[in-house]
Amino acid sequence: MTAMAEHTPEMSVAEFETIASAAPETVTLEFLGGRIGVKRTPDGDRSTILTWLARHCMQSRPDLDLYQGKGLRVESYREGRAKPDAVLAPEAHFAGHGEWADPDGALMVVEVTSYDSDTGRRDRHEKPAAYGQSGIPLYLLIDRDACTVTVHSSPDRKVGGYRDIRTAKFGEKVLLPDPVGIELDTEILKNYVR
Repeated sequence: MTAMAEHTPEMSVAEFETIASAAPETVTLEFLGGRIGVKRTPDGDRSTILTWLARHCMQSRPDLDLYQGKGLRVESYREGRAKPDAVLAPEAHFAGHGEWADPDGALMVVEVTSYDSDTGRRDRHEKPAAYGQSGIPLYLLIDRDACTVTVHSSPDRKVGGYRDIRTAKFGEKVLLPDPVGIELDTEILKNYVR
């Protein structure tokens, strides 16, 4: 379990949303732990992984949609803003929502690591803390640096993070527990690392 660091925010959420709305489409901004962060544009391998996951989810659970780039209000009192690589939710769940949706109803968030210096802090520590505190049932981390898939489940809304964390190497089968209930064969992920 990882609690979000306590410190003075760099700006208000309203100020962040104003900046984020003016950013060009080639830049994705997030606001976690009171800090603004820039998220890299997905490279071809990362996009391919997300497409593979979307196809697998749709085949296994046609009642669900895998949204890419959907903004979520996360952390205590919905003060954080994250744009996971993907969010798995019931079909048409986010219809009518604005850029930053409430995470209620999201079944799983997905992050695929990028090859940048702060991916460790952001994807391995800040995001699981924020997603768990928001009550999102599952956090799937596809870690291209470590060649692993980590499934975080049993969110801890009080402290943040997840109580159950299971890691498998690329090539192993991975169960995404309820409420998703899908098994992934991760062999193909070996093709999408540097």
